[in-house]
Amino acid sequence: MFGAGATGSVFAARLTTAGHSVTVVARAAHVAEIRAHGLTIEGIRPGRFAVSAAERIAGLPVPEALLLTVKTFDLDSSMGEIAEGFSPLPPTLLPQNGLGIDERVRGRLPEPARRSAPLVRAIASVPATWLAPGRVRQAGEGELLVGAHSGNAPHPWASTFRELFRGSGIPVREVADLPREEWRKALVNAAINPVTADHGVLNGRLADDPWRGQALALLHEARHSAALDGFEFGEAEAEADLFRVVHATAENRSSMLQDLERGRATEIDAISGTILERAWSHHVDLPATRRAVDRINEHVRRRDRLRAPQSS
Repeated sequence: MFGAGATGSVFAARLTTAGHSVTVVARAAHVAEIRAHGLTIEGIRPGRFAVSAAERIAGLPVPEALLLTVKTFDLDSSMGEIAEGFSPLPPTLLPQNGLGIDERVRGRLPEPARRSAPLVRAIASVPATWLAPGRVRQAGEGELLVGAHSGNAPHPWASTFRELFRGSGIPVREVADLPREEWRKALVNAAINPVTADHGVLNGRLADDPWRGQALALLHEARHSAALDGFEFGEAEAEADLFRVVHATAENRSSMLQDLERGRATEIDAISGTILERAWSHHVDLPATRRAVDRINEHVRRRDRLRAPQSS
């Protein structure tokens, strides 16, 4: 489990319940706490789980499967370390937010591994919140979607992860049109993440105005971008998807809000920025989305200015 933040830690804990031997590769404080006290999951199916933990993959054996659970902005550096440490590359799950993740990861691999790498793109909907090193909360149920097909042929590695998660409590569902599901998740993320991060509110507050109206404006601009990219989503369908997630994760802090609070980079460019770029490529502006990107980036700049050491 490379990059065991909130989501990766939940996956690691659940996979141990399915009888698998799991090693998480994570930041030093998280690794130290797991080694000393185990990995604690709060929320649904709480418990303390015994998993191995390391700060680097150097010296680790090539695993039977790799779950790459870093944020989108860490993909490039992570793939450099993975490509150097694991040869051949094991079947690798990519559950990141954003569009074009598979192509981005392949682009970081050397030839000929670039064409033949056993990459499996996934869409994750497991609400997880980072509490502290060694402690994560799973706020609700969820699932993983993986592509049933690669081109015109059955996906050769999708069943690997379906079987891996069997008995874990996190279902894996194969879908025929994963690119459409990738866009569906992008629409929901583009509506929820910027609004919750901008205003510091839980997901459930988006059911009420004024946050509801802001989320809907972002949702419908994202629908426009998706349509320009060849993926049509009806208004009723997109709104039903959004508010199903809002209600199911009402007590959750969005990943973007967590990143702001933890002093980390956000995925605003990978989510809303990519949607904006796709529209711009068709000479279409998305003003609400553009303002959302600007506001989140301003939050980051203001936060970092306040955190910067003051010269005497």
